[in-house]
Amino acid sequence: MLNFSFHNPTRIHFGSNQITQITNEIPADAKVLLVYGTGSIKNNGVYQQVTDALKNHQWFEFSGVEPNPSYETLTRALPIIASENIDYLLAVGGGSVVDGVKFIAAAAQFDGDEPWDILAKGAPVTKALPIGAVLTLPATGSENNGNSVVTRGRDKLAFASPLVKPQFAVLDPAVTLTLSDRQISNGVVDAFVHVMEQYLTYDVNGKVQDRFAEGLLQTLIEEGPKALLPTTKDDLEIRANIMWSATMALNGLIGAGVPQDWSTHMIGHELTGGYGIDHARTLSIILPAVMKVKRNDKHGKLLQYATRVWNITDGSDDQKISQAIALTEGFFKEMQVPTRLSDVQLGETEVKDILAKLDEHGMRALGEHGDIDLTVSEQILNSALV
Repeated sequence: MLNFSFHNPTRIHFGSNQITQITNEIPADAKVLLVYGTGSIKNNGVYQQVTDALKNHQWFEFSGVEPNPSYETLTRALPIIASENIDYLLAVGGGSVVDGVKFIAAAAQFDGDEPWDILAKGAPVTKALPIGAVLTLPATGSENNGNSVVTRGRDKLAFASPLVKPQFAVLDPAVTLTLSDRQISNGVVDAFVHVMEQYLTYDVNGKVQDRFAEGLLQTLIEEGPKALLPTTKDDLEIRANIMWSATMALNGLIGAGVPQDWSTHMIGHELTGGYGIDHARTLSIILPAVMKVKRNDKHGKLLQYATRVWNITDGSDDQKISQAIALTEGFFKEMQVPTRLSDVQLGETEVKDILAKLDEHGMRALGEHGDIDLTVSEQILNSALV
């Protein structure tokens, strides 16, 4: 196991009617900016629950944060923060809203020339406004980590800082019952690939991390499809297990002390930035291709994945690995997401464009070994074509 330091200070309030916890979590004298998306929280009752919890606080609101939150939208919150002396941010929504609020929190306290430098130049985050979160779409784990991804034009860039970890997060599975099938599918697949990025590397005898990761993968495989079936999609126990799995997938626990990959995400970001494809759907396209192209380097973990997660015991090692990759693709199809670039009408011309953007963004040494250069990325993208 590799050396690591692990600390996650976010307090989780999980279960029904936990939105009321906001009242005590946010200091009574705080001036709060409630940040949300395009208004769905007003249709599913979450907005009313949140505002009821804030009734004794002084609060303002900012809406319109879109999926893959845009820099232009997020910076429009900064004048409100300055004019109203906002000193606490409350994100209510899915991972995009939480990611966006993290950037707002850092940008509001940024002393440099332009807040975009946090993303484009890696400008350090030295201070940030405190954040709370009410999660409405389990997927990214953003409610329980310090990571954020923001889009500006075709650039989809990330930053991370412990200063933007939410101080608390509310996870009520009941609020997910109004999600569309597409949102459910995206959330399950996003969480699944988060686990795989930290698991499917090489063995460092991190037995605890591996077993946690395998349990999360099996839970998502078992419960994810049920959330799409008419007979079980309203089952709160199913939604609860998916929600907690998504949070645990990227709160730092399973990634502590083990190597991590993230090449699927980096390549996938270019599909979203360039072609507007849902983040999770870029992952379902790219991950199987990474597994195929890097199967020799990942042989040990792929075999472990085959036997422990998919319970494959027959055949040669190579046959087990091939079957595990096929079952992964089958799971993605069961979750109603694409597994090929051709599924989203992209072809060889777009592969060249994606490679150019990877080069432009410095993505020339991806993967746990840093050996996925542009040539290997091209192999991955070609493998994902049809």
